[in-house]
Formats: sequence, C-alpha cells, structure tokens
Amino acid sequence: MKFNGRGVLFNMVVEVPRWSNAKMEIATKEPLNPIKQDVKKGKLRYVANIFPHKGYIWNYGAIPQTWEDPNHMDSETKCCGDNDPIDICDIGMHVCSPGQVIQVKVLGILAMIDEGEMDWKVIAINAEDPDAKSLNDIDDVRKSRPGHLEATVDWFRKYKVPDGKPENQFGFNAQFQDKDFAMEIIKSTHEHWRALVQKQTNSGGIECKNVSCSDSPFKCNAKEATDVIQLVRLSMLDKWHFV
Repeated sequence: MKFNGRGVLFNMVVEVPRWSNAKMEIATKEPLNPIKQDVKKGKLRYVANIFPHKGYIWNYGAIPQTWEDPNHMDSETKCCGDNDPIDICDIGMHVCSPGQVIQVKVLGILAMIDEGEMDWKVIAINAEDPDAKSLNDIDDVRKSRPGHLEATVDWFRKYKVPDGKPENQFGFNAQFQDKDFAMEIIKSTHEHWRALVQKQTNSGGIECKNVSCSDSPFKCNAKEATDVIQLVRLSMLDKWHFV
C-alpha cells in the first residue's frame, strides 16, 4: 500500500491480461508462489468466450499480502474464504502482461460466492490510466462507463458454465459495494495473511517461504530462494530429452 497525491494505491500482481483466456494464477502451494497456468484433470485450463465477451474483460490478478482465510466466515454471506489472495480486476485501458506489478486505485468490490466459498472481486484502475483521476469510487464507474459493472457481474456469473458447472452466486444481491467497504475487506484479508506468514493460523496448504517478511518463521535468505528457482529451472526448462 502506498500513499501519494492520487490517494491510497495498492500493488496488483497481474495474472491474466485482458482479452486472454489462459487461466494463469499464483501457485500458492508451490515454493515462492510462481505464476502458472492452472491445471484441471491433467489439462491446462482456459476460460471460454462467453458471448459477447472475449476472454477476461479486465486485467485480472491479486493483491499481494492478502489471504482469504478458509476458516474465517463472512458475517454477511456466511461463507468462508477460498484460501487464495484477494482477487482484483483492473479496468484501465492498458493491456498488461502476466507477472507485471502495477499500482491501482481501489474503487469497489463484488461479493462473489464460488461453490460455497467467499471469493471477493476488487474493482480498481491502474493509477497511470488517463481516467484514474476522475474515478474515485464505484459510482464513478457506473456513471462514466455504462454497462461495465453489469458486464462484470454477467462474466463472473457465467464463466464456469461451459465447463459444466453451475452459475456463480453473489452476496448483497450482486450489488457492488463502495471503496470504503472494499478497503475494509482488503485490511481484513491482510490481517489474515499476517497471521498466516507468522504461523499463527493453519496454513491450509499454502507455501509461505519468502524473502521479505522479517518477522516470519518462513523467511529464507536470497541464496535459498535462488536455489529453489534453479532447482525448478534445471528440472523443467533446461532438461534435454533424447527420443
């Protein structure tokens, strides 16, 4: 989180660029949490094009240092977290790249319920976007971009249907909550993350090895982190196969 003349900004790790279909995500159960394409039943996962949408309709990613605790029940929806960082949609004009880190202004939040799990979707805009100065809350999006929020609900409701799954449900009657509400949810998920990396709660299978959290028992040094990366590289990328 950063404060500047444009207000409070958050880092966003881009997992999936706008208009693309590959379901890239932070692999939370692997050392150092790399971004990888999700695999279901042995096959790489892609989201379908749901007419009239092409792939993801925003840059999609996560806010680092947040965690939707599967042991924490939301008081409104009575659903527990999905064991992932909190998701975020950048509605800016620029198409980002996987792994890119951008700073965003938070505008609001949608309470999606995915197969009974709480799966918050933060709505934000890249701080460098030309419209960032004029968009400060969810009502500004509704006024300046007619249909955008409705399209977002429609996308999240239906994107798993082509895979044979039911439509997703929503809390608050599928109504977006404002920036202040979103900030409280982000704050809560950050506190849950702090408990996670300080080993004060059940990890739920999350791999917490890191190089930056000085008070975390999972902290490792740069050499240990490099060794993890080199091991993956040697085992996957540089190996020759003679057939």
